[in-house]
Amino acid sequence: MLVADDRSPYFGEGVLALADGRVFRGLAFGARATRVGEVVFNTSLTGYQEIITDPSYAGQLVCLTVAEVGNVGVNPEDAQSKGAGAEGLVIRSLSPVVSNWRAQQSLPAYLEERGMPGLGEVDTRALTRHLRSVGAVMGALSTEESDAQVLVRMAREAPPMEGQALAHRVSTAERYEWSEGLWQRSAPEPDVHVVAYDFGIKLDILRNLVQQGIRVTVVPSTTPVDEVLALRPDGVFLSNGPGDPAALQDIIERTRELVDRDPRLPIFGICLGHQLMCLALGGRTFKLKFGHHGGNHPVRDERSRSVAITAQNHGFAVDPESLGKGTEVTHLNLFDQTVAGLGSTQRPLWGVQYHPEAAPGPHDAAYLFSDFASVVRRHRAER
Repeated sequence: MLVADDRSPYFGEGVLALADGRVFRGLAFGARATRVGEVVFNTSLTGYQEIITDPSYAGQLVCLTVAEVGNVGVNPEDAQSKGAGAEGLVIRSLSPVVSNWRAQQSLPAYLEERGMPGLGEVDTRALTRHLRSVGAVMGALSTEESDAQVLVRMAREAPPMEGQALAHRVSTAERYEWSEGLWQRSAPEPDVHVVAYDFGIKLDILRNLVQQGIRVTVVPSTTPVDEVLALRPDGVFLSNGPGDPAALQDIIERTRELVDRDPRLPIFGICLGHQLMCLALGGRTFKLKFGHHGGNHPVRDERSRSVAITAQNHGFAVDPESLGKGTEVTHLNLFDQTVAGLGSTQRPLWGVQYHPEAAPGPHDAAYLFSDFASVVRRHRAER
């Protein structure tokens, strides 16, 4: 039996129960809570704070495959959202020690503050192998309920990720300006203006845009196109976010209207934003078996044939056969040959399925932000 003693970072027992009946027991930390969500695994070796605060993980329970978590603590600068993020965290081992000069809080205390349950001492290798075999599955994680069958029923009664329109749940309620650049770097004075649709935007995306000399206005996911164009943006950004892109019909219609209203307006999308652009152009998306979650995905630029190692976090992908005339696949995921980027051959529209801002992950693709800034400046000069 697993036991948490007085010196342990854990406070008791916890359970993760899957809808297919598989049960994983461990030790509890973080918040005393019960959460239901799609169970996915992430293969990143670092950056657990960025992972659990990524709004794209809304509706999901995240299993980290790395052996030990929590050793560097957490700090305000690395958070990717104010409150949105994963529903719960599953790990192999929780470090009893925090040792990093930037740390201001321990991981258990941080999770408790955010109302997120954590489960440690789990056989995460067995869980990951199970998910790779059966695919992502709904689960219930509890640090307060020990009856596994109660949790199995909860998982089975939960709606699947397909059909869930979660972007509105994590989007900002009000428009705001963002002016903070990357940590410990001075940002240039802005000379162009971009409106960013928030479907669950990561803060490091906003920081990277500001770092390129862009004035950023963030708007809610429900913002009408007329209001966006009234701001006279030099470009529009479509953010990452959680859930099924095909379920966001209202956003797809607004994206289509935005594309049609001003064919010269540069529009760049990341992850969910990339998928929504594809759907607005008449394409289709489909559910991946267990998704792409990690910082080691090789992506090939189909124009230059160069390869970048990228950070990815998504459970849906674009069907390349659905892309019509005037649209091309620009990047390919070399793990499974899925679409990693697309663009228009006729308009300044493009998007990528991965995260050039990383957080966490390699920075091979950070150039995409400077590329976007260059196109935005060219558009402003030609107005």
